[in-house]
Formats: sequence, C-alpha cells, structure tokens
Amino acid sequence: MQAPTGFWDPLGYTNDGSAENFQRRRSTEIKHGRVSMYATIGYILPEYVRFPGLLSPSSGLKFTDVPNGLAALSKVPAAGWVQIFLFIATYEVTYTEKPGEPGNYGKGWLGAGIFGGVSDPAKRTRALNSEIANGRLAMMAIIGMFYQDGLTGSAWGDWASYADSPLRAFENELGVQAPVGFWDPLGYTADGDEVAFKRRRQTELKHGRISMLATMGYITPELGFKWSGYLSPSSGLKFADVPNGLKAISTVPALGWAQIIAYMAFCEVSQDQSPGTNAAEGDFGWKVLTSDDPEALKRKLSAEIANGRLAMMAIIGMFFQDGLTGSAWGDWANYADSPLRAFESETGVQPPVGFWDPLGLSSDGSAFNFARRREVELKHGRVSMFATIGYMVPEYSKLPGFLSPSYGIEFADVPNGLGALSKVPALGWLQIVLLAGVTEVQIYKDTVNGEPGNYGAGFLGCKSVGLNSGGWTDPEVRKSKLNAELANGRLAMMAIIGMFFQDGLTGSAWGDWANYSDSPLR
Repeated sequence: MQAPTGFWDPLGYTNDGSAENFQRRRSTEIKHGRVSMYATIGYILPEYVRFPGLLSPSSGLKFTDVPNGLAALSKVPAAGWVQIFLFIATYEVTYTEKPGEPGNYGKGWLGAGIFGGVSDPAKRTRALNSEIANGRLAMMAIIGMFYQDGLTGSAWGDWASYADSPLRAFENELGVQAPVGFWDPLGYTADGDEVAFKRRRQTELKHGRISMLATMGYITPELGFKWSGYLSPSSGLKFADVPNGLKAISTVPALGWAQIIAYMAFCEVSQDQSPGTNAAEGDFGWKVLTSDDPEALKRKLSAEIANGRLAMMAIIGMFFQDGLTGSAWGDWANYADSPLRAFESETGVQPPVGFWDPLGLSSDGSAFNFARRREVELKHGRVSMFATIGYMVPEYSKLPGFLSPSYGIEFADVPNGLGALSKVPALGWLQIVLLAGVTEVQIYKDTVNGEPGNYGAGFLGCKSVGLNSGGWTDPEVRKSKLNAELANGRLAMMAIIGMFFQDGLTGSAWGDWANYSDSPLR
C-alpha cells in the first residue's frame, strides 16, 4: 500500500475479505514482478553487451548469434526449453513460502541467504515495498516491449520496421501534420485501401475549400464590404439588400439557386476526376498554391488542408450560432426563444459555470417549476448549513446541563453525528417533527414578491435586521448575499452527505479510518 493511491483495488478482488485469496494473489504478483524484472533487464542488456563464447556447444550456437527480443525464441534448442521448464518447476515445488509472508522463501536477497537479514523493520518494509513497486513497473514494461517487438520485429519498436501496418501507406501523405501525425481515430484507413483513402482526401479538400470561401463570406459583409449595384437587376435586388448569414438564403431568387446548382455541377463534371488523375488529388489547374520548390509546395498544400479543416469547424459553428440567435455572430441577447433565457439572471447563476442545468430540468421554460425547485433547493441548503454546523460544534463544545431532565439525559451524554439518533427520546422526535411541520405549513408558507425562499421573516427570522426590513437596501449587496446563501447551501448539502457517509462507515463523525473495522479492505 503506497502513495499516492494507498490501497488500490479498482476491480474489487478483495471485496470478499478473504485473507487466503489475498495472500495467494500477492504471492503471484510478486513472482510475476520478479520474472518481469529479469525479463526487462534481459531485453535491455543485450543491446549493449553479450557474453562471449558458446551458448550451446553441442549446437555450435554462440551468444552473439542470438538476436534480442522475441526473435531469440526461434534460436533456443529443444534441450534449452527443457532446461528452462525444469528450472522453473524446481523453483516452484522446492521453495515454500513462509506463512503470512508472500514472496518470502527464506533465501534472502537474490537467493543468497547471507544477505537476507534486514533487521530494521522500517528499512525492511521500504525495501519490500520497493520490490513490489519495481515489479509492477516491470510487468508493464515487459508487456510493452513484447507488444512493440511483435509489431515491429525490433525489441525497441522502430516504427520504420513496421512495414505491415496498413497505416504506413498513408503516413507521408499531405495532411499528416504535427502534433498528431497520421490521425485516424475511427480507423477509416485500417483496411489499407489506397483508392478509398484518395477518394476521402478528395472529398475533404472540396469541403475544406468551400468552407474557407463560406467562412470568408460570413466575415467580409460584417466588416462593411459589400458589392455596389445590383445582385439581380431583373428582381431589383441590390447586394446591400442581402442580410448576412443564413437569412441571405431567403433573398436568393429561384433563378439564382438554379445558377448556383448549375455552376456546382459544371465544376464537378467538367474535369476527369477518376483515380490517378490530377483532379483526383484536388489539382484542377488553378495554380493558386504553387512553387518550384517541392518542399515549399508540400508546405503550402499541407497548409491548405489544415486551413480547410479549421474552416469546416468554423462554418459549422457559425451556422449553429446563426440558427440559434438569428445573428451571424451569435449574440446571445438575440436568442429570445431559448427556454433558458427566463432564468439566466436568476439568483444563484454564478461564475464560472453561469446558468448550469446539465439535466435540463428547466428546459420546459416553466417559471412555476423553476421557482418551486429553487425554493426546495434553498430549504435543503439552509437545513444542511445548520446540520453541518451541528456536526462540527459538538466536537469542540457542548451545552451544559440536561437535554431531557425527565429522562436524565445530559447534553454531554449525546454522541456527535449519527450516533446521537439513538439518544433522542420519542417525545424529542415528536417535538422535532412538529417544529418542522408547523414551520412548513404555518409560518413560512407564502413567498414575498414571488421570491423563492423569501418568507418576509428577515435574517434568521429577525425581521429588524432582515432582507425585507430595509436592512440591505443596496440591490447589489442584497444580490451578493443571496447568491452567497445559495452557494453556501449547495456546499453544505455536499458536506453533510459526506459526513453522513463517513459517519455511517466508520462510526465516527469525522471518519476515522482506524474505526472502520468491518471493511473487507482492512
């Protein structure tokens, strides 16, 4: 159990609380870790140094003849495999662990018993913890080495050696750019089909070019640059009459749409775009981006693809905000139809999240439902703030005298936290329920001015200093205090639930782990 995770068992293997199963798994983990540490060193060392002479004199096999990594498996003679298995079996059946100490076979460090005596308990614990940690690291390392060796045929995973990867066919294509390199998260190119790749690249280029023009078409008219004169003399339509953004669609005459579609069709069919042609690679003879320097040309064409990708994202964003707000630049103040607009200036709408409703409870736009939920939230927050304070104060001080003289219960006799529930007499529970009931149905039953949580009783029920008695006349100060109440109530709701949880688990209001003796994780 080591920092920072402590006891970490995400799959719940130890939930059964069986010490026997735990010890068996720990023993297996230590064995695997030790083997992996040797294996990891065995991968690294031959890259720098090898033994001289013969590994197998009878086979004439030298140490230098054995390749590093998985390829070495093919060089081990049959007798060698027999020796390996016999060696492992001898270890497994001869060395018996000491009871209660997984991995301890009484052989000391590296099997040399004379070095096994670490007498300082703290040093011994630290050394054993280091062994387990190093073994875990080595298990991850050796699996990674196997994986890259299997993929590339090299113990160190030289990507250039991975000739069988279908991705290799496209890694030098245009559009393969830092920092992600060749990026295909959906695996479109996993089949290695070059024709399909070229077809998708052609489509990407077209979409990117159209999106770049469309993005510029959104931006330029906002800066005041529009053509003079008529867009359609026959319709009397001037360029200045066309609004920016999606609204422009409604002003285009039917003949204009016909011209647009005809022009697109002409561009699409006027050149041969079959596989292998220049047009199939996006080159339609418009030498806007060109250079005699191959590297400069490649850089320009890569930039075109990158800009096209950016423009595709940009134009979709513009369409979205334009459709929502009716403005090409998405002025939120214009989004009058949003059901969220009704509540965006409400108390409790605070940075950094603003109006936050991930479950969409207010998406129906009902002010009645919103006010009802806000009132419930305020009540829960207020109760939780009192309850949280009620958990903390008895840890430091308690009232003197009797809580219930008739029952002889002193305040000092009542434990803190959930344990207090067992000390409350039946009459006490009746008083608590009556107080809550009377408060709910008689005193705080009507809100003032339609403000959830405002019952006209002022601060803590003291009307002379309350929000409704003129105590806080500055609207900004009042709003700040009401926002603070909501924020503190939300925090207190989280806090009290956390206190209940740790109290229920440990029997202590402050969750002393040492008291949680029933946990199977102990």
